Amino acid sequence: MRRRSRVKRRRGNRRRGLSLVVPGSRIGRWIVVTVLSDADVRARLRADEAVRWMREAIVAAHEGRLRTPPRVATELGAGRLVFTTGALEGEWYGYRSYDSFDVDPGQQVVVLQDWTTGEVRAIAVGNELGPRRVGAIGGVAVDALAKPGAETLALIGTGTQAFTQLWAISAVRRLSSVRVFSRNHERRIAFAARASEELGLLVSAVDSAQQAVEGADVVVLATNSPTPVIEPAWVKDGAFVTTLGPKQHGRAEFGPELIDRADLVVTDSIAQTRAYDPPFILSGTPQHDRLISLGAALSGDVTGGTVLFCSVGLAGTEAYLLARLIDRAHGVQ
Repeated sequence: MRRRSRVKRRRGNRRRGLSLVVPGSRIGRWIVVTVLSDADVRARLRADEAVRWMREAIVAAHEGRLRTPPRVATELGAGRLVFTTGALEGEWYGYRSYDSFDVDPGQQVVVLQDWTTGEVRAIAVGNELGPRRVGAIGGVAVDALAKPGAETLALIGTGTQAFTQLWAISAVRRLSSVRVFSRNHERRIAFAARASEELGLLVSAVDSAQQAVEGADVVVLATNSPTPVIEPAWVKDGAFVTTLGPKQHGRAEFGPELIDRADLVVTDSIAQTRAYDPPFILSGTPQHDRLISLGAALSGDVTGGTVLFCSVGLAGTEAYLLARLIDRAHGVQ
């Protein structure tokens, strides 16, 4: 007799989110799949933990334990469906999917599967986990490579990525002041107010990118601009600069001159820089050979004067972050 497929839902407490009890791979067996929403991620993910877990992931990738291939995309006419995948040897594998369709807000999906059984352990649905993971990687880079006394920060951009960078960096550096600029006056005022209230920081909106950047110890570029948004001469000696936005031939928020300005150029995924289409801004130039991975920097105690960090998205880190959240919920340290 054919068994009917059933799904049981059980609402956990605030920390556990929603659990789905679904049929397992063997008859008579049920498994619990934890589903996290954006609200769950915001409530349970602390910046210091996220930075620590992303540091673990970056080191694991450098050592070959975390598999992190470049992202892949499928063309679907009006848009693309993009996948970033990863696997922690012997423990789990998973992926994140997101699209480029003209929809707002849209949603991303992160899926975590057991290495041995292939059963789904957890799913995160929404738009919080991905940016928080990018912010945490930025926090790892600042913690490892910015000067220990760095306390002033400039933000160019007022979107989600700008906020999550500030969220994570404030967990690794005691920031005395933050200056933020974007082209929209109302958005930069609103961003400064939100960041001040939620993160307890002194954040001020300024009237130009130059006013934000000059004298700052840490500079974060988080725009969608196809042309450079700062002049390299504004960056003070010994500063740390992160670039999150476009960084391809013909479309980049910074120019090659910023690379020339840096003593050390780091990225979270050299493999991803080679997979860009159109090509990465440094592809085919001697400057690309200067790139070192963040994992190598962490493992080799690499330091530099003026540092540029090209954040391109280390695959597998979304699933890693979800796995650590689920482990913690079940009391696994």
